[in-house]
Amino acid sequence: MNTLVFDIETVPDVEFGRRLLDLPDTLSDADVARAMFALRRQRTGSEFLPLEQQRVVAIACALRRGDSMKVWSLGDPESSERELLVRFFDGIERFTPELVSWNGSGFDLPVLHYRCLRHGVAAPRYWEHGDSDTAFRYNNYLGRYHWRHVDVMDVLAGYQARGRASLSNIAALLGLPGKLGFSGDQVWDAWRRGEYLAVRRYCETDVLNTWLIYLSFQRMRGVLDDAQWRSECERVRELLRASSDPHHVEFLAQWPQAPHS
Repeated sequence: MNTLVFDIETVPDVEFGRRLLDLPDTLSDADVARAMFALRRQRTGSEFLPLEQQRVVAIACALRRGDSMKVWSLGDPESSERELLVRFFDGIERFTPELVSWNGSGFDLPVLHYRCLRHGVAAPRYWEHGDSDTAFRYNNYLGRYHWRHVDVMDVLAGYQARGRASLSNIAALLGLPGKLGFSGDQVWDAWRRGEYLAVRRYCETDVLNTWLIYLSFQRMRGVLDDAQWRSECERVRELLRASSDPHHVEFLAQWPQAPHS
């Protein structure tokens, strides 16, 4: 097993917003973001910004490889966006893992595409479609119905928008802790307050929930039997027990001791 679960957190790209809206440099970042939100709300009724207006501030990963598993955030709280992107795609370049996400096809990956375009980050292995490696011809990272990247939300919805559910709701369905700390729409305010570590930890709990939902999906499709599924869940518990990080302690405390059967 060589699987990488990932999730990103973003904030408004205020530098882009200034250029897009022709705003003066004297305007604060907070005011630029307000203008971006207001324009979006006026046009759509929602403040959720278009993907090209998002800037990546955290990438969390869970890597299940060989007999090991680890959960971490790339870089450090002061890492530049470009460094986060380089680290993420360097991992794909080196290990060619299967990717797992929740709404990764609809949000995380397109955002990463735009940001790599912005920063000139190369990712040849990720963009491989079989020209250099024939194994990618019918199973690549961009193919919606391929298994090299599994967007668990999209697959469980039967690839239909009306079937989609939130990560927090499916986590609750399975008795998992769900989102801890705050929700995605609070990331910008937390980032502005300098709560970088809290944002990274929040991102990591999303990765944990996604991985555990994916394990149940793998059991449902027959890749894991009941014993293997329980063993994988216990592996996560062992990882959390060995950590003193508060979000790991809280996640474990809110996760029922007996995995649901």
